[in-house]
Amino acid sequence: MSGPSTPPAQQLVDGKLSGASDGATYPIHNPANGAEIGVAPDSTAADVDAAIAAARRAFDEGDWPHDVALRVRCLRQLHAALLEHAAAFTALTTAEVGMPGFMMGAAGFDVPVAGLAWVTDLLETYEFETDLGVAKPMGIASRRTVRREPVGVVAAITPWNVPTQINLAKIGPALSAGCTVVLKPAPDTPWVAAELGRLVAEHTDIPPGVFNVVTPRSNEVAAALSTDPRVDMVSFTGSTATGRAIMAAAAPTLKKVFLELGGKSAAIALDDADVAAVAGAAAFTTCIHAGQGCAITTRLLVPRERYDEAVQVAAATMESIGAKDPADPGAICGPVISAVQRDRVEAYLRLAEEEGGVFATGGSVIDQPGHWVQPTVVAGLDSSARVAQEEIFGPVLVVLAHDGDDDAVRIANDSVYGLSGSVDSASVERATAVAHRIRTGTLAVNGGVWFSPDAPFGGYKQSGIGREMGVAGFEEYLETKTLAFPA
Repeated sequence: MSGPSTPPAQQLVDGKLSGASDGATYPIHNPANGAEIGVAPDSTAADVDAAIAAARRAFDEGDWPHDVALRVRCLRQLHAALLEHAAAFTALTTAEVGMPGFMMGAAGFDVPVAGLAWVTDLLETYEFETDLGVAKPMGIASRRTVRREPVGVVAAITPWNVPTQINLAKIGPALSAGCTVVLKPAPDTPWVAAELGRLVAEHTDIPPGVFNVVTPRSNEVAAALSTDPRVDMVSFTGSTATGRAIMAAAAPTLKKVFLELGGKSAAIALDDADVAAVAGAAAFTTCIHAGQGCAITTRLLVPRERYDEAVQVAAATMESIGAKDPADPGAICGPVISAVQRDRVEAYLRLAEEEGGVFATGGSVIDQPGHWVQPTVVAGLDSSARVAQEEIFGPVLVVLAHDGDDDAVRIANDSVYGLSGSVDSASVERATAVAHRIRTGTLAVNGGVWFSPDAPFGGYKQSGIGREMGVAGFEEYLETKTLAFPA
C-alpha cells in the first residue's frame, strides 16, 4: 500500500491500473500546509467512457450480478485488505483530506470498514426472493414471487469531506447487491479513492469492469456519468445545488437517483435540559474536522433565558479546542479542504457581521500556510439570517434563542434542509415528543448516537432522496420484479 510520498495515484478501468489515457495529471495538496503531496490522473472523456463500457459489459455478460458466493468472497477480501493496510490508508487520509487522526477510529476509517463487513454479512443472509403465496387475481389462481435484482451500472459520485466513509457507503451496498460501479471522487481528494481501486486490483478477485475508479478534474468530463444511457443509477453525496444539477442531467434517461445532500441541523436544548452541556457538545461537534460534515449540528437552539450562558459556554469550548495540525494527536479542528472553501467560509463570516451578528469567539481566517479558519460562535441573530439558513461547511456555530418547545420545533423546521439534529431534555418522553415533530432523517435524543452501519442515514426536504447504510441503503441498489405462475 502506498503512502503520502509515493508514486502517482492511478485510475482503475476494466481491471487495469493506469494513468489518464493522455498522461495528464493534476496536483494533490495537503490542506494543513498547502504543500503538494502528489498527483492524480486527470481522467479524460475517453477514460470515463471506457469505465462505463467496462461496467456495462461486466454487468450484462459477467457472473457478478448472479453469483452471491463470488460477491461475498471478494468483499471479504477487500475488507481484509483495508484492515491490513489501515495505517498507510489513514496516514494518506490525514495528508490528503486534512482529517484529524482521532476521526480514523470513527467516520474516517473504522466505522466505514466495519460497514463493509456488515453489508457483506447481510448479503449472506438476505432473501432475494419472497413467496407471496397463491391468490386469484381476476379469478385466475396464481402463485406470486417477488424477486429483488441489482439495479445495474452505478455511478458513485463522492465528495471530499469524509471520502472513505462515503466511498464505502456507496460501493459496499452496490457491489453486494450485484451492481457494477464507476466511482468518481471529488478532485480535491482523488487519492484515497484511487488507493481503494489499487486494493481491489491487487488484493481481491473482483472481476475486471465490476469496480472502476476515474479521477477527472473537470465536471464536464464527469458529467457523462449522469447522462450516459448505459448508467442505470447515480448515487451522489455533496451539495444540494450539485444534487439538483445531477437530478436534472439524469432526468432524460430516467435513471434512478440517490442523493445525500446538505444540512443545517439543529441541536435543541429544552428548558429542563443541561444547557451548558448541550452548548459545549454543539461547539465540540462543530469543530470536528473543521465543521466539514453535512450532518453536523451547526445551529444551537437554547431557551431565551439561558441564551447568554449558552453562548459563553460554546465560545469557551471552541477556544479550548482551537485549530491544530491534523497530524497532532490532540487535533479536533484541522484545516478546511482548500483555499476556495476557506474563502467561502470567510465570506459567510463577513455576511454574519452584515446581518448584525456578533462573534463570541473567532470570526476570521488564520493567516498561516494551509487553509485555516478560526472556530467561531455567532450570536445575536434570528433564524431568518442567511448564516442561520445556509450550509457554511466550516467551524461556525450559530446560536439561536427559542421560547419553548413549539417555538424550538418551528425554528428547527425553518430550513430547506432536513438531514439531522438533536434534542435534549430531562424527560426522555418530552425530548422524544419534540423529536417526532422535527422533519429530519436522523435525530439524537439525549445524547444517543445514530451513526452505525446498520442504521439508515439520509434526509428530508432538500437534504436528499433515499437512504444510505442499513438494510434500506442496501436495497437502494435493488430493483423489484414480481413473477406470477399458474397455481
